Amino acid sequence: MYNASEPWKLNPGDKLERKALHEEFGGRTQGGIGPSKSSPNVFVFTDAVAGAKHGYIDGWGVDGCFHYTGEGQYGDQVMKSGNASILRHKKEGRALRLFDGARGTIAYMGEFETDDRRPYYLVDAPETGGGPVRQVIVFRLRPTNAPVGVATVGDVLPNHAVFEDVPLEAYFTERMVVEPSREVYEAERREAELVRQFADYVKTMGHQIVRRRILPKNEGKPIFTDIFLPGKNLLVEAKGSAQRGSIRMAIGQLADYRRFFDNPSCAVLLPGEPREDLLDLCASQSISVFWPIDKGFDCRGKQLTAD
Repeated sequence: MYNASEPWKLNPGDKLERKALHEEFGGRTQGGIGPSKSSPNVFVFTDAVAGAKHGYIDGWGVDGCFHYTGEGQYGDQVMKSGNASILRHKKEGRALRLFDGARGTIAYMGEFETDDRRPYYLVDAPETGGGPVRQVIVFRLRPTNAPVGVATVGDVLPNHAVFEDVPLEAYFTERMVVEPSREVYEAERREAELVRQFADYVKTMGHQIVRRRILPKNEGKPIFTDIFLPGKNLLVEAKGSAQRGSIRMAIGQLADYRRFFDNPSCAVLLPGEPREDLLDLCASQSISVFWPIDKGFDCRGKQLTAD
């Protein structure tokens, strides 16, 4: 058991069984956050594979912090239990110790602390198993041995958003909220194939096609557009379904993205021609609609012409 007179034994990179960690230092034997009652520690466990099943995305950010998703698999996450133990660890005199892995053999990553200026932020993520989108807590954990003066998100983005164009090859889909999970996979597969077809089509017309990576003001997680044609100032959101729910989602995403462009034209890319009422819905928002036909793409709205 833990002896308060003994110094912390582990060094970054050291591996051990999670069971052995808790036998000596206490803390929960399961879950991602394990505050200990028998030692002044809060143990935090990150597992990229297991976390993805619950909509968690952990990892290092450009701000020098490790961004760690809080606990709670269903509904909006709240600042209690393990989440509260992370937020209050300095006030309570507890060391925050991060481990790579959540079960079996784990590796010690070092001692961290919540960032003083911005200890956490909120983002959207699906529930466990691809359920509805909810709000999750993401902590900004800074290594205790980090150099003084490392920039924070607040330093990098004091008053404005930052964006950059990235190759279309960096494309990844934003998970569609459909059910069951098999449909999620099929929708994403159709969406990716549709984007590839459209990219090939517009390239034959002489257009450059990219994505835009946008980091909104004071946000720790970037958002990515599906398609942007700089030469035409055309912003396109792709969806793997032509149903009402997918089109309404695309309209909302375009409304979010277009704030970071200079008065762009907007369009939705769909796998087939939608119903008349849905075409009218898009037209009411000044959004064009593209869908594939035998030798290219048809369009309702602003036509795409060759350069």
